Amino acid sequence: MPNKLKQAWSQGKATINGWLAIPNGFSAEVMAQAGWDSVTVDLQHGVQDYMSMVGCFQAMAAHPVVPMVRVPWNEPGIIGKVLDAGAYGIICPMINTPEEARNFISYCKYPPKGARSNGPIRAGIYGTVTAGGYQSTANDEIVCLPMIETQQAVDNLGAILDVEGIDAVYIGPSDLGFSMGLVPKLDRDEPEVMKIYETIIAETGKRGQKACVHCLTPDYARRMIDMGFSLVTINNDSGFILSGASAALKTVRA
Repeated sequence: MPNKLKQAWSQGKATINGWLAIPNGFSAEVMAQAGWDSVTVDLQHGVQDYMSMVGCFQAMAAHPVVPMVRVPWNEPGIIGKVLDAGAYGIICPMINTPEEARNFISYCKYPPKGARSNGPIRAGIYGTVTAGGYQSTANDEIVCLPMIETQQAVDNLGAILDVEGIDAVYIGPSDLGFSMGLVPKLDRDEPEVMKIYETIIAETGKRGQKACVHCLTPDYARRMIDMGFSLVTINNDSGFILSGASAALKTVRA
């Protein structure tokens, strides 16, 4: 099955990504019904684990969303394992050097493009199944997104983007600002950060890659799409629950 994110990007369309911090198949199923283009299970900062991720994938399978994962770290064991479970995209945190980027791509790709071990236990059944088999399409269909979220990564941006196999980069605004001595938050407006965003959009565009960013609010996400980002994430499932419940209580108590 072709990766719908890649299809949308090839047509010049922006995409919207949901985010799952809650380790529950039912909440994942509810989120998947909302109409996201893709939904990412967060194994880094959410309270998900591997088995809850599999449950989320199973719950989302009835809906036309691209299942993705943010892995905890740039490590071959967990990257291979989430791919074997059926992830169509991998967001990897703290990629700061071209060497780290090359390692990340190697962990995501089968030989000869990488060193991923063969054994797509769930992906081979439910994932990218074609007449030629999962292994014949995985290298082309899986989206590889290193995170750019430190000043060091920004300084090495060109060399990181030149690593073969990178489809897009995913900006972590909170850690990026933190590394620059700013307060960690998502929807940033500082001129120095906006300049970095513009540079990332321009440099990825030159290479036929895409720029992606995590946002807190829908209005900011629309602004980022207008700026040139090809994928925006809006908040996460637990954030939507909290904000929705808080707004309802505030209205009634007023």
